Amino acid sequence: MKLHFANTISGASFLPRRAADSIPFSSTRLREILDRFSVEPNSAEAAAVKQTLRDCEEPAVRGERKTCTTSLEAMVEFSTSSLGTTKVKVASTTVSKEGTPAQEYTVAASGVREMGGKELVTCHAEPYAYAIFYCHATSTSRGYEVDMVGKDGTTVEAAAVCHTDTTAWNPEHVAFKVLDIKPGSAPVCHFLPHDHVVWSRSD
Repeated sequence: MKLHFANTISGASFLPRRAADSIPFSSTRLREILDRFSVEPNSAEAAAVKQTLRDCEEPAVRGERKTCTTSLEAMVEFSTSSLGTTKVKVASTTVSKEGTPAQEYTVAASGVREMGGKELVTCHAEPYAYAIFYCHATSTSRGYEVDMVGKDGTTVEAAAVCHTDTTAWNPEHVAFKVLDIKPGSAPVCHFLPHDHVVWSRSD
């Protein structure tokens, strides 16, 4: 299969929790946020900040818990509380060579390993002035770790998620268009970019 593993954002860093908690995080205070980080109101960066706030304020779909974490501590707390344990496993996609182009990959002999537990928390990096992760917990997804080798010898340890129930998803979701399926008709599986993470129980 032909794949391209790349960072989806510029590698923004988490702020210390005390600092993050002191900064407004609401679309009603967008102008204040832009001023604080010296972001021009009509810039592409401002548009990205606005969209991230909008996404974070959208209600969760049926059967999910969600939050946008503004610090590493908040991500850990949401993930462990959602999974009901502090004994967790965290997986993300790692690539042996930076800047690897799109190419054909095959699954390595070590194969595919399913992550444990019936609950899963997936955290997606969002474009913002500092690190923000959109995290959602569900019992209708399954996590996997997949070892692959590229045509040029690049090795990838990929995190993958399969959503087994998509009945509550927006019918206009890009996955339905790409796969030519309807909500709830089939599982939707995808690899995670290597600045996203997935949490599962380790016990």
